[in-house]
Amino acid sequence: MNVLVIGSGGREHALAWVIARDDSVDRVFVAPGNAGTAYESKCTNVTIPVTDFDAQIELCRREQIDLTIVGPEDPLVSGIREHFDTAGLKCFAPSREAAQLEGSKGFAKAFMHRHGIPTAAHLTTSQLDEAVAHIEAHGSPIVVKANGLAAGKGVVVAQTNSEAIKAATLMLSGDQFGDAGREIVIEDFLEGEEASYIVMSDGESILPFASSQDHKPVFDGGRGPNTGGMGAYSPAPVVDEIVEAKILDQVIRPTIEGMAADGIPFRGFLYAGLMISKNNDVHVVEFNCRFGDPEAQPVLYRLRSSLTSLCLAAVDGQLGEHAIEFDDRAAVGVVVASGGYPEQYETGHVISGLDQIPAGVKTFHAGTRIQDDEIQTSGGRVVCVVGADSDFMHARRLAYQGVDAIRFKDQHFRTDIGYRVIERFRN
Repeated sequence: MNVLVIGSGGREHALAWVIARDDSVDRVFVAPGNAGTAYESKCTNVTIPVTDFDAQIELCRREQIDLTIVGPEDPLVSGIREHFDTAGLKCFAPSREAAQLEGSKGFAKAFMHRHGIPTAAHLTTSQLDEAVAHIEAHGSPIVVKANGLAAGKGVVVAQTNSEAIKAATLMLSGDQFGDAGREIVIEDFLEGEEASYIVMSDGESILPFASSQDHKPVFDGGRGPNTGGMGAYSPAPVVDEIVEAKILDQVIRPTIEGMAADGIPFRGFLYAGLMISKNNDVHVVEFNCRFGDPEAQPVLYRLRSSLTSLCLAAVDGQLGEHAIEFDDRAAVGVVVASGGYPEQYETGHVISGLDQIPAGVKTFHAGTRIQDDEIQTSGGRVVCVVGADSDFMHARRLAYQGVDAIRFKDQHFRTDIGYRVIERFRN
């Protein structure tokens, strides 16, 4: 069969790579893809934007594509599922209405409140005076979020009231995140350890993926502005059997059942960003309606089941008849980013060392392109280097050995990916 993957980032490279490993798959088209997918076995890049649904549908018909899998959020909230449904083509993605779980933090908060899903207390507002009054009444630390899509960067964890008021002012003015920030969500600060929990659903049944943990701040020690993610590992030790049972019982099942009860069944990847307290209480920090990035890279590196078969089963409403399998190794992914990311950064720098990556280490491309027969940087997060081993520390060493081989101007990466696991070992 032939499969189309929509997107151009590291998540999409990981999706294309794991799909291409499936013996039942003949070709994987990636629209638009990146330099990594261009060189991947069975993969072909197609220069179609992620929201050009007519061109994507034409490609599916011309190349006899059997299944489309959507990576990024923009096509989801723009209604790609509805376009493909109308064309009679199979597309594994939530509907536009269901994608509001990610597209509108206010919608997600109201949904969770309505269905008793644990999350931080909050205020949704578009008025600065109301925001300031709320911040002053609740005090800091406090979290300010752009209500709309901001590429994973529309969150400020403010340590002081003045920092929170500044963030609210910038967002509501439209100067920082445009229309995405003209309405904001202000949340109580939650203490604990974050984890990512991703499942796939056909609207009724769910199939959990391996747990993972992301590292959002740009600098070591969790300092600096939030990014789309500077690295991740899988599994996340904080998600033990007790915590996982709580996640499924208190978050995942109520979400899938609640969406169905509200008349908008959820079919697709559901990502729950969670805060796990010292007492193992679970709260939802955010929902995404897609696979996480960079969580996709280490999680999919461990996948042993056929993702294509599972996605087809979900599209056909038969996911409950399937199981999913991961290998027992730990996988660690380290993102190498452009200097200045997530704010101002340059692109167009030549990347060297990609042919010197150690054996057993996989480099997933994100912000890369081919120019004049050279691989160059084209985005903030450039590559994610994944190492895997039965021993977490060895997996981590492998990933950083791969990072050490890569060179481009002004590159930046965190040196402490996996520090929470290391702390657990020490304790």
